[in-house]
Amino acid sequence: MYKLVASDLDGTLLTPEHRIAPYTKQVLEHLHQQGIHFVFATGRHHVDVASIRETVGIPAYMITSNGARVHDSDNQLVYQHNVDPAIVASLIQDVKDDATVTIHLYRDDEWLLSKMDEELARYHQDSGFQAREFDVDNPPVDNVAKIFFIRHDHDYLLQYEHQFIEQYGDQVSIAFSTPFCLEVMGSGVSKGAALEAVARRHQLNLSDCIAFGDGMNDVEMLNAAGQGLVMATAQARVKATLSDKAIIGSHADEAVARYLKAHLLDQ
Repeated sequence: MYKLVASDLDGTLLTPEHRIAPYTKQVLEHLHQQGIHFVFATGRHHVDVASIRETVGIPAYMITSNGARVHDSDNQLVYQHNVDPAIVASLIQDVKDDATVTIHLYRDDEWLLSKMDEELARYHQDSGFQAREFDVDNPPVDNVAKIFFIRHDHDYLLQYEHQFIEQYGDQVSIAFSTPFCLEVMGSGVSKGAALEAVARRHQLNLSDCIAFGDGMNDVEMLNAAGQGLVMATAQARVKATLSDKAIIGSHADEAVARYLKAHLLDQ
């Protein structure tokens, strides 16, 4: 029996409308009642996730910014790892003149972006978490949990992925959370490393964990957990990378909650 459940949010636990559905909420409540720990493990900002956790109504750890931040069930920051300020400045310099790409920063309690994008509001309907614009010629570079780049053209962003890997090497961690969102974190940051830290705080091992995800930013977590499960709607690159992992249904059908109900909850 697994004692800790970790799940990604968008494309995994949340509906296509980026919300917690009633059935999923009910299953998570039952998990808590049975003494099984739950962890939100996401690329989202911790302010955003705290609001989602409040909607669910259970105490839970939060792994956010792909593992750059970990908050406990009392919302206390228990781990952080920032991107080196010099690298943040350099990354912005690399991309700032490309008008086709939007640059985002997560730092402290802020979400900053190089130009406003109203489409992103649909991801934050329940939390109301709001972004504000920053000056790319005078950017804040300290306390940055992650910097990410959005353009609705995966092949175009792949060029930046290759450039960043060649330029910064192991000074950063790089992953696509969606095909259109390229994310850069500090060296060694991943949901998998954060999950191991959370498990230790619960006096558990990674073998006691089950995890769900759909993005390249979930790969380390799905490999680290005792059992990692991939969503049917996951990126093709994820399925190829994790070809040994079982694939479950779609987030549109609340597949995570249905799997937990069938395999973890007392019947």
